Amino acid sequence: MDIGDGTRAVRAGLPEPVKYEPTLPGPVFAAHFHLPGEPTGPYTYGRDENPTWTHLERAIGELEAPGERGVETLVFASGMAAISAVLFSQLKAGDAVVLPNDGYQALPLLHEQLRAYGIEVRTAPTGGDGQLAVLEGARLLWIETPSNPGLDVCDIRRLVREAHAAGALVAVDNTLATPLGQRPLELGADFSVASDTKGMTGHGDVLLGHVSCRDPQRAAEVRRWRKVVGAIPGPMEAWLAHRSLATLQLRIDRQCSTALSLARVLAERADVTGLRYPGLPGDPSHEVAARQMRRFGPVVSFELADRKRAERFLEALRLVDDATSFGGVRSTAERRGRWGGDAVAEGFIRFSVGAEDPEDLIADVLRGSPRRGRSRRLRRRWRQERGAPSHPPRGSERPRFHTRRPPEQG
Repeated sequence: MDIGDGTRAVRAGLPEPVKYEPTLPGPVFAAHFHLPGEPTGPYTYGRDENPTWTHLERAIGELEAPGERGVETLVFASGMAAISAVLFSQLKAGDAVVLPNDGYQALPLLHEQLRAYGIEVRTAPTGGDGQLAVLEGARLLWIETPSNPGLDVCDIRRLVREAHAAGALVAVDNTLATPLGQRPLELGADFSVASDTKGMTGHGDVLLGHVSCRDPQRAAEVRRWRKVVGAIPGPMEAWLAHRSLATLQLRIDRQCSTALSLARVLAERADVTGLRYPGLPGDPSHEVAARQMRRFGPVVSFELADRKRAERFLEALRLVDDATSFGGVRSTAERRGRWGGDAVAEGFIRFSVGAEDPEDLIADVLRGSPRRGRSRRLRRRWRQERGAPSHPPRGSERPRFHTRRPPEQG
């Protein structure tokens, strides 16, 4: 049956209905299972398999490759656990791996460990398909697109074609896009990997990751690594993640729509430079992104003049949490330079758009502008373009919500 993304997200991974049983069974808390006789069957020991994982893995597999049989998905305790499982199950001493030099901040920690195991690590930028320049002789090409936090995009089809011709496997970190925005397996990748802590679960209350692939041998190798290191999710986390998938399409569509609106508004601010959003026409990555992405994600990045200006901007926000991570229903923003490790300017902001009403979020961002008169004009024009009145009727103003304690009066 040909169904839409929303229907698929709501129904994904659900077991066949059984009278008097819940639609989505609750989490199974078990270290071991009744196992008389020969140790065969799906559930033997809690580090190997769990019925709650099974439902979630089927659900994610249906989102990664709708209608396909044979795609295997494995869930992990975190995104880094999923990333590590692919790298360390597929590489051995003497192999070479190509990683992005502008990817997730924790990747350099993996560089150190890979080199300690005798694996050659090569890096190149995501944009312009720069990793092709160092691909020759590599065993594995690791792609992160859009990249975090810079939001560069590479041509997955092209990189897959060249890598396979050179005898290399391809893994795509699809965290920012989610399967509703981009399906790496359909684009030819061998592995689709994600931190489901972010947009997939979307509530900022679960650490989780997954790996999906078609090749049963590769899947078995990843599964063995998960068993060896014990990088398994708890059943409660797996159940919460499955429950959260039902709203994935609703969340992602709202977030992507508002992210585009925010990018358009920021593009008119004189104090904003280096604005990036793959869904924005004119963005350096838009043409490539439009060929392979169905939704462009919830993250917008930009630069303000310096660290001081960026910190003032963040402090002025009332509906946006100053926090790391992205993809959640509550908007977050942060000055990425505070962590070190990312090659970004001191005033660089990564802004993750949540599910708030767009007009409220845009107004909150524009309040942080040093040019208040221009901000008011931008707010009026943005409302007019959306068909909303420039000034809401008296009595219809939305309540203000403060995430920080207001200053003392008097």
